[in-house]
Amino acid sequence: MAVQFTKMSGSGNDFIIIDNRVPVMDNSKKVDFVKRVCDRKMSVGADGVIFVENSDKADIKWDFYNEDGSSAEMCGNGGRCVARYAVEKGITSDELTLETVAGIIAAKVSGASVRVKLTAPENLKQDIVAELNGAQYTIDSLNTGVPHAIIYSDNVENVNVKEVGNGIRFHDVFAPSGTNVNFVEKIGDHDLKIRTYERGVEDETLACGTGTVASALLSSYKNLVKPPVKVETRGGEILKVDFDPANGSDVYLEGFTRIGFEGTLGEY
Repeated sequence: MAVQFTKMSGSGNDFIIIDNRVPVMDNSKKVDFVKRVCDRKMSVGADGVIFVENSDKADIKWDFYNEDGSSAEMCGNGGRCVARYAVEKGITSDELTLETVAGIIAAKVSGASVRVKLTAPENLKQDIVAELNGAQYTIDSLNTGVPHAIIYSDNVENVNVKEVGNGIRFHDVFAPSGTNVNFVEKIGDHDLKIRTYERGVEDETLACGTGTVASALLSSYKNLVKPPVKVETRGGEILKVDFDPANGSDVYLEGFTRIGFEGTLGEY
């Protein structure tokens, strides 16, 4: 079976995007396909796979999978990449809506720059205490389409993201579904630096859109920053988060996207 794909990156968060409006494979085969094609040593490699599909609620719909084959409700950087993909392929205009499991998001594409309006954040929790390997962590959490835990740090470069992130991701206080884990450092009144351990990838990624949004919102609730907030990702790029500071609503994520390459996958 030959499958056409486009490889895209949103601030270092990379995705394999496939036009599935006319189905290219059975749904029962998707999970196995995703696991194999996301393997960076044996195939294309990516943080996830996005199937673009028809929607009766929005301009397009996605079926999104993390690299381990698990389904993801939302991905801010994935949403930005899919929006540009849809415009580049002539599927939609440069202003579009995208149906996700978490809800419908709106996007505006301006060349390589894409701005998306995300679903309203929910399930705010502050000052959660979690013990891990003899250390105690104070954590804030917020669901920005998927759950995110935030740990504030004086220097994110000194954090063992994979070890601590994995421990918090699977900690009892976030059972049973687990959480993404973000380590956040304030570097200015409108500026943050972030490192993220992503659930489903089970490692640190170069960027995470929903994690960036959660970090900006929760940091504003702690009066550490004010919108608009510029967030420096692990990949070195800047993502901009804007929102209504009064209630954290009307949340926007903006940044650049890249089209890496296109090709045909065989032997699947």
